[in-house]
Amino acid sequence: MIFFPFYVTLALIDTEVFLFWKKEEFSMKKEEKKISKKSKDVKKGKKDKKIKKDNLFKGIKREMKKVSWPSKKDIIKYSMATLIFCIVVVLFFQILNLLLSVVKGVFN
Repeated sequence: MIFFPFYVTLALIDTEVFLFWKKEEFSMKKEEKKISKKSKDVKKGKKDKKIKKDNLFKGIKREMKKVSWPSKKDIIKYSMATLIFCIVVVLFFQILNLLLSVVKGVFN
């Protein structure tokens, strides 16, 4: 009974991933149909590929401008929090290991 919420959470995540995957698969099929219709109408050449590359890089540049980059102060703060958390977890498991080895030594 203790693990019930965990299994429910996994089931919900799996369901959402599956629904997202089916949605993507459906949209990909639509795009494939559109592409096949376009390929029949227009012959592809080197010029089209260059335009697509240019559009890709322009899109990447545009998206990178929208990114909210953290400041140096934030990076240091988050890095320190991560290191401290890792140290605390390591200490917890070391103490647990020490206690279990003492208990094992008592019963041997």
